[in-house]
Amino acid sequence: MGRNSFKKPIRPTGKVKKSWFNPFTFMEQRLDVSGLLGENVPVRLVPPFLYAAFLAMIYIWSNHQAENTIRKIDRMQQEVEDLRADVTTLEAEYMYASKQSEVAKKIQPLGIGEIEEPPQKIVLEK
Repeated sequence: MGRNSFKKPIRPTGKVKKSWFNPFTFMEQRLDVSGLLGENVPVRLVPPFLYAAFLAMIYIWSNHQAENTIRKIDRMQQEVEDLRADVTTLEAEYMYASKQSEVAKKIQPLGIGEIEEPPQKIVLEK
C-alpha cells in the first residue's frame, strides 16, 4: 500500500520571519515529554492541569500571607512588651515622685515648707 502524500510538496510562499525568542519553542526543546504523552498533548488534560496549577498558586499565596501575618503579630507583640515595660517604669517613677517627702524636697527651694499643724475647720454661724 502506498503512503498518503501530496503530489507536489507545499513550499512556503513568503519569507518566514523567526522571532527573537519564543517561549513555547524553548519549553518544547527543553522539556521533552513526548515519551510520556506521545507526540501531542491530549486536550482533555489541559483543564484539570490548569485547575491544579490555579489551586497550587492559591495555596502558595495563602501560605505567604499567613507567614507575613505571623511576622507582623510577632513584631507587634514585641512592641507591646516594650511599651508595657515603659509604662511600668513611668508608673514607678510617678509613684516615687508623688510621695510627700519627695514633693517637700522639690518645693523647698521655692520657699514653701511643710505645715506642721493640722488644718483648722472654719465654721460659719448663721
